[in-house]
Amino acid sequence: MYKIVGVINYIIVIFLNAFTDLGHKIIIQNTIFKVYDGDMQVVLTAVVNALILLPFILVFSPSGFLADRFPKNKIMEYSSVFAVLITLGITYSYYNGYFTLAFIMTFILALQSAIYGPAKYGYIKELVGEKYISSGNAAIQATTIVAILGGIIFYTVLFEGMYSDSFVDESQILKAIAPLGWLLVISSIVEWFYASKLPNKMKEASKREFKVKRYLSGAYLRKNMKLLTRKREIFNAIIALSLFWSISQVVLAIFGEYAKSNLGVTNTIYVQGVMALAGIGIVLGSIMASRYSKYYINLGLVGLGASGITIVVFLVPFVDSIALMAPLFMLFGVFSAFLMVPLNAHIQLLASRVHLGIILAGNNFIQNIFMVTFLALTTVFAYNGMDTEILFYLMGIVGIYLSFMTLRHYFVDTFWAKMFILGSLRHKYIYHGLENVPKEGAALLLSNHVSWLDWIVLQLPFNRYLNYMMEKDIYNWPVFHVFFKKGEAIPISSKASKDAFKEAYKRLKNGKLVAMFPEGSISRDGKLSRFREGYECIESDYEGCIIPVFIDGVFGSLFSRYKTSNKKYFWQRRVINVYYGAPLSTQTNSEELREVIQSMKDKYEIKQTQA
Repeated sequence: MYKIVGVINYIIVIFLNAFTDLGHKIIIQNTIFKVYDGDMQVVLTAVVNALILLPFILVFSPSGFLADRFPKNKIMEYSSVFAVLITLGITYSYYNGYFTLAFIMTFILALQSAIYGPAKYGYIKELVGEKYISSGNAAIQATTIVAILGGIIFYTVLFEGMYSDSFVDESQILKAIAPLGWLLVISSIVEWFYASKLPNKMKEASKREFKVKRYLSGAYLRKNMKLLTRKREIFNAIIALSLFWSISQVVLAIFGEYAKSNLGVTNTIYVQGVMALAGIGIVLGSIMASRYSKYYINLGLVGLGASGITIVVFLVPFVDSIALMAPLFMLFGVFSAFLMVPLNAHIQLLASRVHLGIILAGNNFIQNIFMVTFLALTTVFAYNGMDTEILFYLMGIVGIYLSFMTLRHYFVDTFWAKMFILGSLRHKYIYHGLENVPKEGAALLLSNHVSWLDWIVLQLPFNRYLNYMMEKDIYNWPVFHVFFKKGEAIPISSKASKDAFKEAYKRLKNGKLVAMFPEGSISRDGKLSRFREGYECIESDYEGCIIPVFIDGVFGSLFSRYKTSNKKYFWQRRVINVYYGAPLSTQTNSEELREVIQSMKDKYEIKQTQA
């Protein structure tokens, strides 16, 4: 992905944009932290966050129109020019100690970001294509968080170095830290330079016109909201992201006061440092999400992320040490990335090219309505004396709803994501010949059987569910039964085999993937045993093929019937190779199939020996 022309420049632009925006926000937040205490501190912090969010609500239609009407690289370039002018105004307010003006400039800087936000994120799909859309989102998410982390640490350390306990009001603080404004200006100028180097990836220019009257009357808003809700999958993803960001905003808004009143921490470096660890967690989580989405957008990570976030938020009030709070916030970041990266990639993939800007602007619009609403409620609760600890519990309750919502939509995907993560701790999976398995239409996957993990190993690289034919006794295992049922497995027994084969035929006729192990049982010696003719009972007149599969590397592991005495795998990950052979006729009999898989086995074992 990084060899694609423009990717490196794009990442630099994303970094500098977030670094500059965060720099000014941190300076204002730290000023509030030093001057105000208690309820007023929470209220003003929430107001600052609201000023950053409101523009994304106000410019929903214009920003979406711009991203669809004009080349996205040009929108980023011209917006960077405005960022230079805005940071000059911010620097002016610092030098003159105009805290109110600096407060207002927070809104204007956010307005600039909101206008080109859809173009900035819509450019991912145009630049790297669908093949790298998960990796692209992971890279941009990680870059943004690194920029936020850098901004938090960089500007907070400089702020503390310039701050003096003798300062009594905001004006004195701003005048003392005024030189920091020039750093914001320089960052904006460099961002402008790299934005001007981005390639134009727009395939076809739109001829739509923007009519101010329709915008002011709300006609665009109504039309665009209908567009957002047209695809239920997109809208559900947007709501999930909105709930997540609402929880995050409230947690960040109240943590400063919580740390001061409950943990006795008054140094902004410690407070911002702990919150920065959430950013490090997001970077790590984004890398992991990219890795687990190697073959497709792994939506199962969303359920894991939502559940993890909920648990962390509930745990925060029970932690009475800033040192223990640090790893907790890092976990919060990891789970956040698990939720954000797949959902953002999913939205971009499902959105049509001509409406991508509107969809992404609508995503910002709804998310920010949620966040502003939550921050407004936080402000009201804080103003009326509600303890920050209770606010954490309230966010935990919201997290429970988010977890329920995501698990309902991605229940089976969550199970497979969990299996992928657990399996990857001890195994390295390498898949060969995936192009032989049709992305659409029917196929019967028939594989050798060497371990209890084979059914998991075969499923991991596919977004489509494999409809496994499995022993009825295994199908009815407690706990696993609900996943087998949701995963569309087909139970089979000696007493009801005809019905099972009829069901398999029916699913193949409907274009599904069906999988089974014709050996019937797990190998005890690693050799291919006789292939049973059972699968031949499936009628062969469906439009599809048979895919022979050979699994290598699991035999001798903890999950096979034969346990090797070689202990080399205890300290290293076991390499598992899975080979998908060329498609065979649906009339291929068991003896022919066994010969094909045996030849695959011999071929790859010879290669292994030579290596």
